[in-house]
Amino acid sequence: MVTNPAPAEIPDKNQSPIRRPAVFRLLIIALMAEIAYGVMNLSTMPVYLSGNPNIGPHWLPNGRGFGESVIGIVLVAFLLSEAVFKGPMGHLADRIGPRRLMIMGPSLSIGTSILSLFVPHGGGAFEVLCFILLRAIDGLGAAMLWPAAFSAMGDAVEDDQRQQAMSLLNLCYMLGIALALPIGGIANDLAGVKWAGLVLAAVLFVGVTLGSWRLVPDTHPPATEGDPHGEFKISEFIESCRQIPAYLAIAIVTFTGIGFPMAIFKLFPIDQFGMSETTIGWLIFPGAIAMGVASVPMSKYGEKIGRSKAVHLGMGFCSLGLGLIAIGAFVPFLRHAWLLALGGLPVGIGFLLSIPAWMASVSDIDPKKRGANLGAVMTAQGLGAIIGAPIGSTLYEKLQPVGKAIGLGADFGRYSPFVGCFACVTLGWLLSLRILRDPH
Repeated sequence: MVTNPAPAEIPDKNQSPIRRPAVFRLLIIALMAEIAYGVMNLSTMPVYLSGNPNIGPHWLPNGRGFGESVIGIVLVAFLLSEAVFKGPMGHLADRIGPRRLMIMGPSLSIGTSILSLFVPHGGGAFEVLCFILLRAIDGLGAAMLWPAAFSAMGDAVEDDQRQQAMSLLNLCYMLGIALALPIGGIANDLAGVKWAGLVLAAVLFVGVTLGSWRLVPDTHPPATEGDPHGEFKISEFIESCRQIPAYLAIAIVTFTGIGFPMAIFKLFPIDQFGMSETTIGWLIFPGAIAMGVASVPMSKYGEKIGRSKAVHLGMGFCSLGLGLIAIGAFVPFLRHAWLLALGGLPVGIGFLLSIPAWMASVSDIDPKKRGANLGAVMTAQGLGAIIGAPIGSTLYEKLQPVGKAIGLGADFGRYSPFVGCFACVTLGWLLSLRILRDPH
């Protein structure tokens, strides 16, 4: 029995994009997908890889007993694979249509999430290599999904509503990451095992795959043979890099900072404050919802004050918040959970204000090369995160004994990724003040 995908509806130009069934379906699929990737790679994988391998049956231990430096390397495999394949997969979506890639990408991750449970325990380097390979396949799946989802969203709306629709899709990406931490943590605590999030991720990926198959119309016309549309040209990427080196520098420096705490973000409150995964989840959940509610007003305010000013102000807020958190590395009496939350408030505001304005500024550099320039900047951002993540996780692990030796305690090592994050984001902010200017 052959099931036809949902037919495309006739659009109403006066209707908000989110009220259109095709757009709404894409947003739900995108949100579920990013929650799944976040649950697996950001929420569950760090605690599972660092968990006690002696708890539970030998064939399915509650953890793997790896240090934070190994966790950082495993996460980098995902980030690197996603960064490398996003460009080619975006062009492939133009050739074969986005629906196929939106089905194929999550399908890969159904298998990798389950296979992660059965990697041979105690295999040393082979065990680590297996996790690296599985996360690299996840990165390929994510690289298939997201360019295809943006392409499908572009097909679902007209030109005058495309920016708003893309903003909603980007919101799903950010909100999915924020929601993944509490959802994955609560699943682990309720099940009483550190690998429950992997099973949850597999279930979510099944939902994404079925949703893409049943709900995404296959209306995107593939490129004809001999048509250059959809061909991946490395020369265009190199030309964009030559055109916007200053923008690429901002992207690499800033996202290197963002990468520093990426692998240990969930381990930090567990190790430093003794929080359970459920407690972390309940603390993050209101902030994630608030980000979703505030994203549209903050984006509109950024348009009102000008894109460059929005980037400057937003990154300034991020630097301020990160400074409040990072100071705990050197001042013991400021190592409190409430100060972490206080510092997170301006970081969240700054993120919502700066990211949409930053991407819009890049898109305005050269309208004829908008896609190529955005692709180059997104690759630079990914490269920055790839650089920062293993450095931050290594500092977290290796500087704890150093902190004890110099009288600052193990807490010094735990706070060190936030110090690196603060330094890089502040440098990126200073570069933006010098480079980004709104046209008069």
